[in-house]
Amino acid sequence: MNANLKAAGGQSDFASLKGRVAIVTGAGQGLGRAFAKAFAACGAIPVIAEINAAKGEAVAKEIADAGGQAFAIATDVASQESIAAMIEAVERRYGRIDILVNNAGIFSTLDMRPFDQIPLEEWERVLRVNVTGPFLCSRAVLPAMRRAKFGRIIHMASGAVTMGRPNYLHYIASKGALAGMTGSMARELGDTGITVNAILPGATFTEIERKTVSPEQKVRIVAQQCIPRAETPDDLVGTVLFLASDSSAFLTGQCLTVDGGATHR
Repeated sequence: MNANLKAAGGQSDFASLKGRVAIVTGAGQGLGRAFAKAFAACGAIPVIAEINAAKGEAVAKEIADAGGQAFAIATDVASQESIAAMIEAVERRYGRIDILVNNAGIFSTLDMRPFDQIPLEEWERVLRVNVTGPFLCSRAVLPAMRRAKFGRIIHMASGAVTMGRPNYLHYIASKGALAGMTGSMARELGDTGITVNAILPGATFTEIERKTVSPEQKVRIVAQQCIPRAETPDDLVGTVLFLASDSSAFLTGQCLTVDGGATHR
């Protein structure tokens, strides 16, 4: 393995991922970018399904420059037509789809406000991207996964769901829906070789600006955790790779909270 690529991903112990094709939505920045680079470090081929084409291509170039393979394709997870075009391009290029990480979502651009002040248009847009998007993407990958009798679907929910966090009701509702979808989808797909799990990250700080989180709030967030430091994307990489690998073959329908011990359920 290329030394630079190994260093970038930080993971090299998931041999079963080599050659797998992993679609990561919203992989042009933040958590998705970290996941795409980690998959490439393990020899998988990440598909960077990103609405911002320039950001997606930039991540693909990072991976290629480090010695890996990646495929960036502009994708709007709120559009069934855009998802269908992405799936067709991936199957035409690779002939397989092994992993789907439903990571794309609306959060950092949202203003904190009481739920009775959330505009209906904003509410519907958040649910369209954060809930309908994963539904459409999960449905779209099923034919390829069923043919292979293998698949890994990973939803990125949020630890904020278990905290009853206020002033983000549309976001909380959307991530709570993903947690509920996880168990139901796992039941439906249990006999197909496809597993479905969710990750509930804590407050994870990435290169994406979050205007609603002040330095004082960051200190309070860390103080709630058992592990007294800020969570970074690398803290989630191992969980994603585990759920995507053969090591988790008998694990499905689970919601794994990765938040440094801020919550305990």
